[in-house]
Amino acid sequence: PGEKHAAADLAPHEADAPSLLLLLVVAALGLGMDGDGGSASGGGRWYTGMSSDNIKGLVLAISSSLFIGASFIIKKKGLKKAASSSGGVRAGVGGYSYLYEPLWWVGMITMVVGEVANFVAYAFAPAILVTPLGALSIIISAVLAHVMLREKLHIFGILGCVLCVVGSTTIVLHAPQERQIESVTEVWGLATEPAFMCYVGVVLAIVALLVFKFVPLYGQTHVMVYIGVCSLVGSISVMSVKALGIALKLTFSGTNQLIYPQTWAFSMVVISCIITQMNYLNKALDTFNTAVVSPIYYTMFTSLTILASVIMFKDWDRQNPTQIVTEMCGVVTIFSGTFLLHKTKDMADGLLNSSSFRLPTISSARSFKQTDEYSEGVPLRSSDSFRSLH
Repeated sequence: PGEKHAAADLAPHEADAPSLLLLLVVAALGLGMDGDGGSASGGGRWYTGMSSDNIKGLVLAISSSLFIGASFIIKKKGLKKAASSSGGVRAGVGGYSYLYEPLWWVGMITMVVGEVANFVAYAFAPAILVTPLGALSIIISAVLAHVMLREKLHIFGILGCVLCVVGSTTIVLHAPQERQIESVTEVWGLATEPAFMCYVGVVLAIVALLVFKFVPLYGQTHVMVYIGVCSLVGSISVMSVKALGIALKLTFSGTNQLIYPQTWAFSMVVISCIITQMNYLNKALDTFNTAVVSPIYYTMFTSLTILASVIMFKDWDRQNPTQIVTEMCGVVTIFSGTFLLHKTKDMADGLLNSSSFRLPTISSARSFKQTDEYSEGVPLRSSDSFRSLH
């Protein structure tokens, strides 16, 4: 009865939507903890079917999303405060006054904490569990933007958040167990197996083709060129981050892995991949609308990372077909929620009433585009550029 009552109150009390989203997250976790979600444990509680490492990775991944999602809002408030101060110049037009704003640095530190938590999470849990949970940071940002920045959360954006929560819960309840690894040399052995070496070879070949042939010709008009480079390189970087995280975890546990050259080789791969990834991601964000770049990049990056993890760490070898299909359904659900949330995040209050739904007109959509361009300082491509995506 309580669940039905909450669902019935969702439409008439739209202003309380962020609170209901947080309740939905708690309810989803409560369902897993108190129910008989025993697909992996044969009818026991959910945590009896998860290893302690998986639980640690899950907690770290959720914590990472909380910190990263909050950091976006804190930094934005810092940017606004710096721009409103006397003589402040907006970051979108080349100003750096935000560097003197303590609130912006609080947001930056919060983001660093979140990234560190995400890095450590890969050392404990498989990538198929950690990577998709990054979508939770989008929910945190949307809810906090509604509360702290007074930004309207569209009803379809709420639906997108719900889809992300449902998909994340599905993945958590059916994620594979983390592979037990005793040495970084064991990870190196997995990375040098023929299957993964073929994957790396294909990735490097495609990246080289994109960088040297397609970027000069189509980089400014086709968003998939820049995002393709970021996503392909990103899948390799996550595997290297996981290997480096495992090495550091074993080192802190008393088994020194820093004496092995493989540890430093993984470190060099991580640095090289991250530099390349950030370079082309910045190009994509500088050229195309963030609302276009973010969902496409998240979808490609997550898909390729899961593929790389399945090849290298053989995550699906320890699961049955039902669990694999369920995980993929969860991933697709998160993708759908992410696209829906980004698609509707710029819609303003005038687009919908509490009692009726209306689609935006051409003129209103044009005004939203101008507002987004002013507030974020991100240049938007012409309509021809977006038409090239189809």
